Amino acid sequence: MILIGNWKMAPGNTLKAVSLAKKTKNIANINKKNLSVIVCPPFVYLNSISKQVKNLNIGAQTVAPLDSIAQTGLVGVEMLKSFGTKYCIVGHSELRARGEDNESVKKQIALLLAKNIKPVLCVGEKERDNHGWYLSSVKEQIETALSGVQKNALKNIIVAYEPVWAIGSNAIREATPSECQEMIIFIKKIISDMYGEKVSNTIPILYGGSVDEKNAINFVTSGNADGLLVGRVSLDPKRFGEIAKSIAIKK
Repeated sequence: MILIGNWKMAPGNTLKAVSLAKKTKNIANINKKNLSVIVCPPFVYLNSISKQVKNLNIGAQTVAPLDSIAQTGLVGVEMLKSFGTKYCIVGHSELRARGEDNESVKKQIALLLAKNIKPVLCVGEKERDNHGWYLSSVKEQIETALSGVQKNALKNIIVAYEPVWAIGSNAIREATPSECQEMIIFIKKIISDMYGEKVSNTIPILYGGSVDEKNAINFVTSGNADGLLVGRVSLDPKRFGEIAKSIAIKK
């Protein structure tokens, strides 16, 4: 079972970030028997957290799609490696909304795998229709992102399903566990068609979409997710700890 905290653009300073990382490490230690906790702070805090909070699984929120210096404002994969980063989110819906496309995500995954950093591939539809056309957008995201990835490298990839229509202040409504389960089955089918059923069954598929301490357990049990990608609630150690405790008992 995997629990990822995406801190997004918070907290506001290094002192708060290190303090939050220490509290998150305590949560990880309490639940370490059945749960792997990963935190993804903003880039500016990676160095301080890696030095001051030992044995915490640290991830980044994105990475530059090209390994060259002509990428003003971005952060390269070598930089992430130097901070001890073990994971990196790619294709998050907020980044896709700012222009990141499937080809960019594909390049990010290739660079990360080459440096032994595990990509957390985010996929999800913007809206749902009665005819099921939304499935094709998720299919395209996965097929493009994983094209070129060798079969033996698939074990280093995590997939996170995040329905865009169920996220943030513009959410239409919360997704249901049954909708989560439907998409996880669909995602596994796509990967199975590409790499075979045996490989598909080894890839963790998480759910991320306005997850909180009240609905977390349902997405893991009824929704059949292998864990959760949590946004703003991960900034509250008490609530994040309650999520961790609730899903750590599943397996």
